[in-house]
Amino acid sequence: MKFRSSAKIFPHLDGTLMELTNHPAEMCHKLPDSVSFAGGALVEPLAVCLHAVRRSHPPSKEEVQLAESLGDQSAALIFGAGAIGLLLAGALATAENFSNIVVADIDPARLAIAESLNLGLKTALIPKADPANPPPAKDAPHAEQTAYALQNAQRVAATLKETIGLTSGFSRIYECTGVPACVQAGIYAAAPGSVLVQIGMGNPIQTLPVGAAALREVDVIGVFRYDGHAYPAAIALVASGKFNRVEELVVTHRLPLEQGERAFALAGKGVDEAGRPVVKVVIES
Repeated sequence: MKFRSSAKIFPHLDGTLMELTNHPAEMCHKLPDSVSFAGGALVEPLAVCLHAVRRSHPPSKEEVQLAESLGDQSAALIFGAGAIGLLLAGALATAENFSNIVVADIDPARLAIAESLNLGLKTALIPKADPANPPPAKDAPHAEQTAYALQNAQRVAATLKETIGLTSGFSRIYECTGVPACVQAGIYAAAPGSVLVQIGMGNPIQTLPVGAAALREVDVIGVFRYDGHAYPAAIALVASGKFNRVEELVVTHRLPLEQGERAFALAGKGVDEAGRPVVKVVIES
């Protein structure tokens, strides 16, 4: 959730309010008049996305066209249809770096938002556990639990590749959840020589099929926030008008300042009182 307002919202330690606050000039970016406050609130998470894309070294349009001429696909897979995942999908779609972009999530309502962006995205509902092959008991040996997890990850990866008829796998995977099962499935869904970008901050210690990644030369790249390129690029993209519909649908809830407490509660729950998905909440004054 992001907050933007010109109201007197900065309290002193004694409880009084001030109108101005100081911030390092090199960390400030002026928003063009064409960017709304809601659009400005999306600049920070979009900057994270653009930094991740930059780190992944996506294929050029010429490389995409060459792959298509050879009967191959340059496909991207995004795990997670939250704010980061949807903004990332929008950024990739507008840049035209891939012939196919698949957004995968466990929540059909969030996937419906991805589909409604009208950017040609494909969606995939991550399958639940196979009833015919239930997970081991919680007190089962660690080796048994690990073997099951990796077997399930391979099953999920195969399902995701079938979404667009891939044989070799995805050339870029952007993991936006931090969930170990998604990271594992991402490695198995990766094509030889591809890149998996770890954006989601999940479990600090995870069991990953590193051997499978090394065998097919899959690069696993970490992302933390952004670099000096990201903010100007994010502002330019929002100001271009290409992101208008993304802004409209990713900001699912706009609340007045007096409902600030409810806004934070909604952001934490993930769904509102009517059961609708909460992706991004903006407080407006």
